[in-house]
Amino acid sequence: MFNNVYPREKYLKKIRPFYDSDIIKVITGIRRCGKSFILKAIMNELIDRGIPKTQIIYIPLDRRGYKNIKTSEELETKIESMLGDDENYYLFIDEVQNVFGFESVIHAYAEEGYSIFLTGSNSYLLSDEISTKLTGRYLNFETYTLDFSEYLEMKRFFKKKIDQDMYVEFEEYILNGGFPKTVEFDDIQARQTYTRGIISEIFEKDVKTRKRISNVPVYERVQSFLLNNYSAPFSLSNLLECLEKEGYKTKATTVRGYIEDLKKAKIIYECNRFDLKSKKSLRGEQKYYLSDLAIYFAMNTDNRLSYGPSLENMVYLYLASQDYQISIGKIGKLECDFITRSMSGDYAYIQVTYTMQGEDIKATERIKEREYRPFRNIRDGYPRYIVSLDRFRDQQEGVHHINAIDLFLGK
Repeated sequence: MFNNVYPREKYLKKIRPFYDSDIIKVITGIRRCGKSFILKAIMNELIDRGIPKTQIIYIPLDRRGYKNIKTSEELETKIESMLGDDENYYLFIDEVQNVFGFESVIHAYAEEGYSIFLTGSNSYLLSDEISTKLTGRYLNFETYTLDFSEYLEMKRFFKKKIDQDMYVEFEEYILNGGFPKTVEFDDIQARQTYTRGIISEIFEKDVKTRKRISNVPVYERVQSFLLNNYSAPFSLSNLLECLEKEGYKTKATTVRGYIEDLKKAKIIYECNRFDLKSKKSLRGEQKYYLSDLAIYFAMNTDNRLSYGPSLENMVYLYLASQDYQISIGKIGKLECDFITRSMSGDYAYIQVTYTMQGEDIKATERIKEREYRPFRNIRDGYPRYIVSLDRFRDQQEGVHHINAIDLFLGK
């Protein structure tokens, strides 16, 4: 049905058990992260299973011929015009948030037993309204840009040259990011131009048109601040102080609102701190991670790699895409980069550092002390990991040392 569609098994295996279910499958993620191609891959699998094409209804609402569908009535009319005499149908609607009041139509077809797949580019799709109207009737599948393993697989899929040295490929991946379309471009400037276009599109379609931005210069400065301080501890008071020094007049509530807009547009993800002593989440002491590192490099003239924050950001995205619950660990006055909880309830503690090796023996000892020290204050027996780019591992004190590239490649 669709040619040249790279099947992202990482997500397909999560959705596959529900292909024939009347539970609505909602696929969300930042614009251009590949949601449409996941829909196409599912349709290809259904065809391969022997499902007749007449039973598959595909409505891409951001494409020519469908863009004029804006109301629930128009959407229903379009669906009805595509139905035949079959009893069972698979309904695929891409960018469903473009239709006002789509929930009632979707609910009606789900009630009739249709298997429904929806995509949407932002959290407005999962607003209180859809939660209320479709309570218990939908599953959300969060989708991310390509991880490093998928990036390499997609290059192979499109017969692109892959360097034998994985470290060369890894550095290129950090700069290029994981927006699937960028794999088609060999020129880094073309990739960055494309990524800048995505950010502009998100701002225009997912932020500006859905939320009335009262002060665009302040919004853009807040966005710039968060993009430039990814993986770093965030302080609202520091941001407000920075805005005031630069001559921007605004309120804390306005800035919080703009941060929420960036989260809902999937540009950033928020990770809160968890205090191991009190066993409580700590508000106001969070970090923000970019949905793709290419966003930073495309929006800045400085392309020098800052491996520490970049690696921490990538580990966060990798864990999130594997469905781990993630917090930043506070252990007294010390911090553990990540506490993770798997779907089966197992915990793990993770430190992320570019390298465990310093310029001399004393510097190496300082780095090792910094990374191992938080683990010593953890009393339970859950596993502890250090993730770095070192080629040789440093196994001490029962802590597992993992090479980051091996981690991302699933080794």
